[in-house]
Amino acid sequence: MTTQDKVDLVIHGGIVVSPDAEYRASIAVKDGKIHAIGAPEAMPAAIETLDASGMHVLPGAIDVHVHFRDPGYSHKEDFGSGTAAAAFGGVTTVFDMPNTIPTVANAEVLTAKHKLASEKAYVDYGLYAVLGEESLTHIDELVEAGVIGFKCYMGNTFGRIPSPSTGAMLELFELVAPTGKRISLHAETNSIMERRESRLRAAGRTEPLAHLASRPAVVAVEAVARAAILAEWTGARIHVLHISSAAELRPLAEAKARGVEITGETCPHYLLLSEKDYEKSGGIVRVNPPVREAPNREPLWNALIDGTIDMVATDHAPHTPEEKTRNDIWTVDCGFPGVETQMPLMLTEINRGRATIRDYVRWSAENPAKQFGLYPRKGTLTVGSDADIAIVDMNRRWSIDDAKIQSKSKISPWQGWSCTALPIHTIVRGRFVMKNRVLNEQARGTGRSVHTIQKMPAPAPKNTDATMAAVTGGKG
Repeated sequence: MTTQDKVDLVIHGGIVVSPDAEYRASIAVKDGKIHAIGAPEAMPAAIETLDASGMHVLPGAIDVHVHFRDPGYSHKEDFGSGTAAAAFGGVTTVFDMPNTIPTVANAEVLTAKHKLASEKAYVDYGLYAVLGEESLTHIDELVEAGVIGFKCYMGNTFGRIPSPSTGAMLELFELVAPTGKRISLHAETNSIMERRESRLRAAGRTEPLAHLASRPAVVAVEAVARAAILAEWTGARIHVLHISSAAELRPLAEAKARGVEITGETCPHYLLLSEKDYEKSGGIVRVNPPVREAPNREPLWNALIDGTIDMVATDHAPHTPEEKTRNDIWTVDCGFPGVETQMPLMLTEINRGRATIRDYVRWSAENPAKQFGLYPRKGTLTVGSDADIAIVDMNRRWSIDDAKIQSKSKISPWQGWSCTALPIHTIVRGRFVMKNRVLNEQARGTGRSVHTIQKMPAPAPKNTDATMAAVTGGKG
């Protein structure tokens, strides 16, 4: 038998996990795709085999919310270090945000970022473009140049992207709706936050908890409800990023019940941390939206389990130690790394009985792939799908050490956390990018943009006779 007659890889002995089942099976991989799943004796001959006995075989996670800071802030992170961190976290596809320098607001900048990412990426990726006044006249060219979706900053965060007015948001939603692309929302009302921060500063509040006081849950509740109304009117698809409070669940659920094309995500820090972590970690825990009071955590878990929240993401937002440890909370950069630790933290909770590993696969892989038009090419372990695979030891006891993570940012609120699960191997389109906890340096630059395989459902724009373009004859 020649090499040409063999598949590239067969994984034996692992427990394959889908949202509906767990079963012991072997998986054959050929030409970057899953070739066969079945009994060991049914597998074809292979160039390489891997013994996954005692481990779980999961679809690689799809993290729809990362900030790899490249270009413009590469001292914090770049596409190489960020995607290496993803590989160590069992994440095989990432969607990177547009608040870089320059902001991704036109096709020229997007094209340059595609080139940069393609040269460095270890895992597959999608690129967002900003949705605001500066991109208003560039929507079609951005879609043509290859965006995974659009990011609308309803409230300020790192990079201080200007927040569009509600009037501008309506027009922007009108323009995006016919493209079928999803609009991801930083759903915090800017005017409330700016006013409260100004008053808190004037009152001399500079301690870490002042950040939480500046952004009460109402800033998110109002923003989610308002965005849902605009989406309902225009037919735009929206996705609520980093849901942090129990109060947001009501407008999210109500919008879903009305038939609005709306999805939502939450992050490990909202599920596992609370206001007490400000005392322990100080400014390290500062993030937008803020980590909130402990009573918010259980409703967020319940919303994941009942489907009100669709998926888990990380908002991986790295900064240097100096940028995270300033004494005045208003000068501390917001965010921290998370793409490498999400899967271990979440699976540790699975081991504690919080939910099932099948639930986790739904939240981390299947739902992101379905909602962003990548399923069944990604997000599932089925014959013909991309061989994006995380092989996880669900019985590995270890503690998170910020100094050892792949991200350039070596500071997070997860320092010292005990975990009971760890990705051991990560495979992207049939290639090991991390094997036995060692990065495959040869995989650098093999990540591909997934916009080329994205297939969103047909768009269904509404009230098209009342859009800005319609009422101005396109001359407004």
